[in-house]
Order: sequence, then C-alpha cells, then structure tokens
Amino acid sequence: MIVNVEDPKLQLVFKYFSEISKIPRGSGNEKQISDYLVNEAKRLGLEVIQDETLNVIIKKPATSGYENSPGVILQGHMDMVCEKNKDTVHDFTKDEIKLRVEDDYLYATGTTLGADNGIAVAMGLAILASDDIPHPPLEIVYTVNEEVSMIGAMKLDGSLFKGKYIINVDSEEEGKITVSCAGGVTVVLTIDKEYKEIDSSKIAYNISIKGLQGGHSGMEIDKKRGNSNVLMGRVLSSLCKNANIKYDLVSVQGGLKNNAIPREAESIILIDSKYEETLQKEIDNILNIFKNEYKTSDPSVNLECTKAEVTYSKALSDDVKNKIIGALNLMPRGIQTMSADIEGLVESSTNLGVVATNDNDIKFEFATRSSVKSLKEDLNNRMELLSKFIGVKLDLEDDYPEWEYAKNSKLEKICEGTYEELTGKKPEIVALHAGLECGLLIDAIKGAEAVSIGPNLFDVHTPNEHLSISSTGRTWDYLVAILKDIK
Repeated sequence: MIVNVEDPKLQLVFKYFSEISKIPRGSGNEKQISDYLVNEAKRLGLEVIQDETLNVIIKKPATSGYENSPGVILQGHMDMVCEKNKDTVHDFTKDEIKLRVEDDYLYATGTTLGADNGIAVAMGLAILASDDIPHPPLEIVYTVNEEVSMIGAMKLDGSLFKGKYIINVDSEEEGKITVSCAGGVTVVLTIDKEYKEIDSSKIAYNISIKGLQGGHSGMEIDKKRGNSNVLMGRVLSSLCKNANIKYDLVSVQGGLKNNAIPREAESIILIDSKYEETLQKEIDNILNIFKNEYKTSDPSVNLECTKAEVTYSKALSDDVKNKIIGALNLMPRGIQTMSADIEGLVESSTNLGVVATNDNDIKFEFATRSSVKSLKEDLNNRMELLSKFIGVKLDLEDDYPEWEYAKNSKLEKICEGTYEELTGKKPEIVALHAGLECGLLIDAIKGAEAVSIGPNLFDVHTPNEHLSISSTGRTWDYLVAILKDIK
C-alpha cells in the first residue's frame, strides 16, 4: 500500500515510508534494507558508504550559501521491533508490513508498524531527494540493530564524518527536544535443563496469560503495565504454595524482545487428574486478583488454563522448576529508582522481556536501563548476587553508555529558537529513560553535539503502534526549519 496524504510536502516522506515497509527489516535482518538505501543514494547521484556492519552513510553537499555552515548529521536506525498478535499470520523475514490509515493515524495490521524508526529513514530520504530545501553539508547515517544491541552505532567509524551537529530523529513526542538518555545492558540468565521421569498418565495443562498492553520497556515502563513473564512467575509460585495442588513443569515461554514489555506468556504443567478441579479454581482466583490489580493499566488481562492433548513422559526436575520460579519472582523488575533532579523521570529500571525454554536450557533476558552509570552497575551487581543465590548463570551483554546532558549546547539553542519561532511556543527540554544512539555517536564523533526529535508515536513495540500523520507534518516542517537556521 502507498500511503496517500493530502499535504504535498509529506507525499515524498510517506512514499518512502511505504516503500521501506515492503522490505523485511527486523533487527539482525537488515541486509535488504541496507542495500535499498545504498541503491537509492546511487540513484540520486550521492556519495554513499556501506560499512561491514551494514550501516549506511549518505552525504549531500550544502546548498548555495550554506557551504561554510556547520555540517549536520541526521541519524536514525533502519531496524524495527517485530511483534505481532498471536492470531496474525505474518513472517517478518519476508512479508511486507500491511499499512492502513484511520483518521489521522497510520497503523499496521496485526503487527508493529515500524515507524520506530522507519519515519527517520523516510524523512532522511525525502530530504536527500528534494532540491528545494536549504541546508548545510549533510551526512545522513542509518544504523543497524538498534533495537537489540546498538551494535551498528557501536561499530560506526567516527572518522568518516565531518559534521558536528547530530540530529537524531528517534524520539516519539512532538514538541520535545531530547538532550539526554539512559544507558543500558542486556542481562541474560541461563538454567541448564535437567529432567525427571514421570507417570505418563499425568494430564498436561497449558496456562496462558494474554490481553496485556505491553509497550516500550523504556518509554512505557512508568505506566505500571503488566509484564506477562512476571505474572507467570506469580502463577507458578501460587500453584506451588497451594497444598492441594502438586504439579510438574514442562516449559515456560514469554515475550519476543527484551526491550518490549511482554504481553503474552505460556507454561505447560502436568498434574494428576485428582487436582484438575482445584487447579481451575486456583486459576480463577488468580485471574480475579490480576483483574483487580490491573483494572486501570491492563483491563483486558486474561489467564486461561486449558487441557492439552499431548502426553509427556518427563518434566523438568524439581531443582530446575524451583530455579525458574525463583528467577521469575526474585530478580529486580520494573522501576528501580526515580530521578531526584528531573521530576517524573525514571532513573533506572529493568524489564524481563523474554523467557524461552530451548532444547538444552531456559533463558531469561532482561533489558536494564539507567541514566546514572553507577546505578546501572549497582543493579547489575544486585542481579549477580541474586543469580548466585538462586543458582543460575548470569551474563552481561551489549552494554551501551548513557547520553549525558551537555550544558550550553549551541545545537540545543538553535533547535529551541527554531521551534519557538515556528510555533510561538517553547519546546520542552527532556531526558529519556529509553536508550538512544546519541551517546555512542558522541563517543565516536569527537566534539559533536546532539539532540533528538520526532513526531507523535503511540504504543511503540506493540501491534497497536501508530503514528500521527499531522504530527509527522509538523515535525517535518520543524526539521526543515532547523536545517535552514543552521547557517
């Protein structure tokens, strides 16, 4: 589908967004979109670099009168979070995103939209393809694997750039200029599988949690939304505490990405037939508890327990079962500290985004974030101590730095002045709990300054993700005006 919009200045932006929505671009699967960007740059007659990591840098000379202006680096990431509704048939490795417009909003159908951060890709391409936008020397960089590891930004060669003003277009609220963000690390717990033989007459039940809203583990962590993996931990623990139920655990699964608050989780348990009625009553009781606790944030939360047709001759050992329940219930989760300096800013948090029962082990993936390095280290240390107490292995992966606020930034002042002149209002200067690539870019490009802007995006990292078309128009006008004012 080509998204048609009435505003002529946005037609090129949404033409490009429609085109990239046809290209699979989940994190780690960016070769096709990276090649598309290279080919489009060549078609436009522009200098382009594709590095070994598949990052793409496209350079466009300054327009007349801007030759001596400070160079600008426009930045976004080409990958997207691939989440879909359970009943949606969609293969993110080959199927295009099915777009639809409802009033002022652009949605996908049953999947994430990919406006995070496809809208930055589309805006950058529209600027490159336009010949009526005044601008300084431009270097537009699209990075890979931002949503999972930020490896693209980590591997970026800063010596390839001449610009010193970085404008990241990966924020999700119009009227706000982001000037700082949290750093993060992926915490992975591993439990090796051990089995025990069981009576094959035991009955298998599938316990599932559904109906949660989910969301971005940085942007929506303050919404107190339910985490399906955490709730499954409570279910399994509650069943253990009930003296009238004895069960064995076969598997537990939940979530797809560690940076998304998981919406669904499943576990398979085995029980004797004499416990069936008690099990259903306990599940109903737990559901009522969840309905009460999450009546505001997740009113559609649901907990189901259905008999499975499969039979099993073995289950996880009691030791492994207890370690799983311990990890689900004891590891830190959600908000850990709030900033004392910036009202309402989450300072540090952790999100149990993925639980996976694999062939040889059970893995738990946490996205840990903090805008204060020492607090991130403290949280890592606490998780290490707890993992030793529980008896599970812990690894730290994909550590990326926080983006510290730079006082007296010239770029910030330009962007603030441009916004006020354009709208008659002062923009809000904010720090984010979500991770942006600006900290890594500033480390790579010495002496650079950075800001992040973007249009209104909603329910990012969920199949309900949607983008405001009118806000995209205003953000486009703002970006074009900023380029004009950097002279």
